[in-house]
Amino acid sequence: MKMSSISGVVCYVKDLDETAAFYEKLGFRLKREANQLTAYVNWFWIIFREEDAEQRPGGDSEAYRANRGSGTYLYIKVEDIQEFYEGVQALGLKPTTEPTKKSGMLEFELPDPDGYNLVFFWKK
Repeated sequence: MKMSSISGVVCYVKDLDETAAFYEKLGFRLKREANQLTAYVNWFWIIFREEDAEQRPGGDSEAYRANRGSGTYLYIKVEDIQEFYEGVQALGLKPTTEPTKKSGMLEFELPDPDGYNLVFFWKK
């Protein structure tokens, strides 16, 4: 039994338009359909679906909405961590950390509008 790759993930969001604007700013390639948005980097994809209380884990609870992306970290490799960090700030986005060395790589975190954490990293 052998796995060959991970292709993508699905995330639920409160507003597809807000999500699309955020990921487009960062340079993701986007494909929009009626009730979902797919963001691509190379072969990897993230599907964003607008929340539906009937489909949502935990129903329509305030706790779920407040912690929507909590605990989810997507690691995205960049060619130049400092240049990317400065570019993100120039777009008016607010990383929660500065580039820091962790586990042999430089990385910084940027939450998306729903609290999913993007970790941009560089490693030799």
